Amino acid sequence: MPLTRDPTGRALLGGLALDTILGRSDVSTPFYAYDVDAVVAEAAHLQDGFDGAPSLVCYAVKANSAGRILRRLAQAGVGADIVSGGELDVCLGAGIPADRIVWSGVAKTDAELDRGIAAGLLSLHVESVEELGRILARASALCLPASVSLRVNPSVEVDTHANIATGHDEAKFGIAADDLPAALALLEGQGLVTLVGLSSHVGSQMRSTSSYVEAATTLARLARQVRAAGHTLTLLDLGGGMGIDYGDGCDVAPADFVCAASAAVRREGVSDLRLLCEPGRAMVGAHGVLVARTIQTKRWRGRDTVGWLFIDAGMNDLARPALYGARHRIEPLVQDGTKPVRWKVAGPVCESTDDFGVYDLPDPPAGAVVIRDAGAYGYTMAGQYNGRPLASEVFVEGGIVTSIATESTAAAWAVRRLAT
Repeated sequence: MPLTRDPTGRALLGGLALDTILGRSDVSTPFYAYDVDAVVAEAAHLQDGFDGAPSLVCYAVKANSAGRILRRLAQAGVGADIVSGGELDVCLGAGIPADRIVWSGVAKTDAELDRGIAAGLLSLHVESVEELGRILARASALCLPASVSLRVNPSVEVDTHANIATGHDEAKFGIAADDLPAALALLEGQGLVTLVGLSSHVGSQMRSTSSYVEAATTLARLARQVRAAGHTLTLLDLGGGMGIDYGDGCDVAPADFVCAASAAVRREGVSDLRLLCEPGRAMVGAHGVLVARTIQTKRWRGRDTVGWLFIDAGMNDLARPALYGARHRIEPLVQDGTKPVRWKVAGPVCESTDDFGVYDLPDPPAGAVVIRDAGAYGYTMAGQYNGRPLASEVFVEGGIVTSIATESTAAAWAVRRLAT
């Protein structure tokens, strides 16, 4: 479950009091902490949402590619949605079999296409007519079969940030519906590349099922047309994009999306198709946090905030606020009843965009804060700008720390730069 509090105000994740990690010699701030058991439970809830239909949950690895999480998901029978050769490596290494992996992305290199074909993936998701031509060429060069799905843009409008709306005709991703006949024509008269499915993904952080269901309905209707043209489809990938509650509300659960979409597909008469979904944020977002220490304040007078509160986590650790204007709840790691005031919270990075926004926090500030709902697109987007080390990752299972990942230090960064 997401972050909770014990009666003394201590933040708990997966039953573990997070302030106990601060005293460990093998972890420094800032660090990410994940409730791995809760992530696996989210996958089970999503699978149940298909209500018995043939299905597969393909976790979107870009959200959080930690091996500890992937291994547990592999054991639970979850598949993967990947977007790079590196993600293929980590998924196969974690035990997710190739026949449960789909590969998305608009610009797979020839080397990546070769790897996907040779691995025997469940599907290479085709994002353009031009890419389909390249896949045909690579399969021919390798003399190996390949299974593909066409990602179709169903022209569905989504109420979300413009940078994460992806289902319109001019989107970077996917094939416009008008170009579908050209893609089908390329597949005629050859025997190596098999069209196994259609897919769509219309946007992210959706807080209503309406757009998701509309896209699924369009996809099912297209599937009937494609079958009528002689292609034997076996799957429909409904995509991801299910939203979570970042503190401003979300009335639907991730499983509600696949439940409603599955019903829509059944109504269109193609219920024999295996249904896939690609949850990322929906599975990990609420079950990870970023813990940071407060460094100092910078006060001013006569404004609606008392000043800046600087913490040791910055935009290099959590990029979403700088990229999208995203807002994450920031709270004291231990709430002791101190009256809050309005602070502008920022990190140490030498950029004006290293600004998390305004929050009600104690004065004087608590020694450490917790940034909630940071399990998705946190560490996976992190960098070492300003020569800052990557944050550690702490994995909680059964109420205890079971693994810690520490990749780099400032000293290691300096050694690498000096070696060039």
